[in-house]
Amino acid sequence: MSTKAAEGAAPLATRQRRRRLPTELSIFLVLVGIALIYEVLGWMFIGQSFLMNSQRLTIMILQVSVIGIIAVGVTQVIITGGIDLSSGSVVGMTAMIATSFAQSSTWGRAVFPSLTDLPAVVPIMVGLLIGAAAGLANGALIAYTKIPPFIATLGMFVSARGVAKWYTKGQPVSGITEQFHFIGTKAWPVVVFLVVALIFHIALRYTRYGKFTYAIGANPQAARVSGINIEAHLVKVYVIAGLLAGLAGIVTAARAETAQASMGVGYELDAIAATVIGGTSLTGGVGRITGTVIGTIILGVMTSGFTFLRIDAYYQEIVKGLIIVAAVVIDVYRQKKRRKH
Repeated sequence: MSTKAAEGAAPLATRQRRRRLPTELSIFLVLVGIALIYEVLGWMFIGQSFLMNSQRLTIMILQVSVIGIIAVGVTQVIITGGIDLSSGSVVGMTAMIATSFAQSSTWGRAVFPSLTDLPAVVPIMVGLLIGAAAGLANGALIAYTKIPPFIATLGMFVSARGVAKWYTKGQPVSGITEQFHFIGTKAWPVVVFLVVALIFHIALRYTRYGKFTYAIGANPQAARVSGINIEAHLVKVYVIAGLLAGLAGIVTAARAETAQASMGVGYELDAIAATVIGGTSLTGGVGRITGTVIGTIILGVMTSGFTFLRIDAYYQEIVKGLIIVAAVVIDVYRQKKRRKH
C-alpha cells in the first residue's frame, strides 16, 4: 500500500470506529447531562443537591423499576416492527386477579374466603398466567388474522381494563399476606427489573430467539424465505411481553399492599417512551435492552427532577410527549443516514 493510500485509509478507519460507537454510550451521556442540569438548577432555585440525596434516588429507582420490567417486553415487540398498547391495562388486570389469591384470612372481605393464606407462589403464577394469556391473545390476533398491532393491542387495552374493573365491581383488593408483600419491599422491585433485563439482553444478543426477532423486524420477507416461522415467533414475543406486564402487575400490587383497577394507567406510554429514548427504532430491527434500561432511568430522572424542582405535573406530561417525538425524529434521521451508507 502506498503512503498516500495509507494516509487516506487512516481517517476512514477512524470514521468507521466513530460510527461503531454504541448507541448506548450517547444515550448514557444524555442521562449524565440531564442529571447535571437538574443538579445545577437545584442549587440555583431550591438550594439543594439533586444527586446527593440518596432517599430521592432510591425512590426514583423503585418507581421506574416497574416501567422497566414492562419496557423490556415492549422493546422486543417494537424490534419486530410491532407495538403494544395493552401493557398498562394488563398490569391493572393482573394486579387485581393475582392479589385476590394473595389475601390473608385475617382480612374480613376476601374475594375468595376459602382461598386465603396461600403460598406466594400461587398468586405469582396466577398473575404470570393472566399476563401470558393476554399476550397470547395479542400475538395470535396479530400473527394469524393480520390485524395491525396497534388495533389488536388497543382492543386488549380496553378489554383488560374492563376486566380489572369487573372483577370486583370496582372495589380494591387488600389484606395481602406478608409473604406476597415481601416481593415489593426494599430493593426487590429493582432486583426483579435488573434480572429480567439481563435475561433478555442475553436472549436477544446471543440466542436464536434474538436473531429471529431482529430478522423479522428488519425484513419480514427475507426472514420468511430463510425459514423463520414468523407467525409462531410473533406469538412468542407477545406472550413474553404479556408475561412481563403481568410480572409488573404483581410487583406493583405487592409494593402497594393493595390492588386497584386503575393501576397501570399510562404505563404503556411510559414503557414505549423508555424504549424509544433507549434507541429502539419504531420501524423495527434495531434496539437493545441495555439502551432500554438507560432510557428507563432517563425517564425516572426526568420525573424525579420535575418533582424536585416543584414543577406542576401537567408540564411533566407535556415535556414527556415532546421527548418521545424528539426521540422518534432522531430515529428517523438515524435510519435515513444508515440507508445512505
